[in-house]
Amino acid sequence: MPPRRSRTRSALPSLTVVASLGLAGCGAAGDPPTVSPAGVDMLEVPTPSPDPGDFVERIDNPWLPLLPGAEWVYESSEGETITVTVTDRTREVAGVAATVVRDVVTDEDGEVLEETDDWFAQDRAGNVWYLGEDTVEYGGPGRRRPDTSGSWEAGVDGAEAGIAMLARPRRGDGYEQEHAEGEAEDRATVLGLDASLDLERDSWAGLLVTEETTPLEPGLVEQKYYARGTGLVFEETVSGGTEEAELVGFTPGAAAR
Repeated sequence: MPPRRSRTRSALPSLTVVASLGLAGCGAAGDPPTVSPAGVDMLEVPTPSPDPGDFVERIDNPWLPLLPGAEWVYESSEGETITVTVTDRTREVAGVAATVVRDVVTDEDGEVLEETDDWFAQDRAGNVWYLGEDTVEYGGPGRRRPDTSGSWEAGVDGAEAGIAMLARPRRGDGYEQEHAEGEAEDRATVLGLDASLDLERDSWAGLLVTEETTPLEPGLVEQKYYARGTGLVFEETVSGGTEEAELVGFTPGAAAR
């Protein structure tokens, strides 16, 4: 759910995916130009100093509705389960009251492999900003202690907030999702807004599709599919790996019921 790099480890062997992006002619004359990750719609992305007065209390962006009590459950092929929950807590990050979203990864035996608190806030225009994460990974081959190296916070040690979801995404829009030099440098580009997915568990239409890359892992390319009113429903690594994760359970936030 959060815009951070996916940690699922291998493809779902039983998953049948038929995707239609509706991108015929992409790159041809007349297509909207690609916007560089420096910014879009006059936004400074990433931003070193967000203005707290520019933000609102609720995150109700239709593509990423982070309302308290909402929960998403994803499954990966190794038996891992990723549970993402919007808490009723906030945390002040760079002067902004950010919503705390809890992300827990467990293995097939229910053992916790990773726990993360992600921090998001929505501006008055409806853009959702990503302000950092407090993450810890447990165990693993050769690892003797928890790993917190993926943590970062906007306004600390030069880290800057990026965009998690645009208010009005358009094909070709590009933006940085996070900026902590050498640690978190994910970028996204909007591929389309009318994709269809035929998965083993469900079928979807009218999906927003983004492509994510990072200069920290050249050659790695992920695509994420978002449904209006639900959020992230499917993600896959299309280059540099074969990882996939599918939404298997969703509970809307209390304010959306």
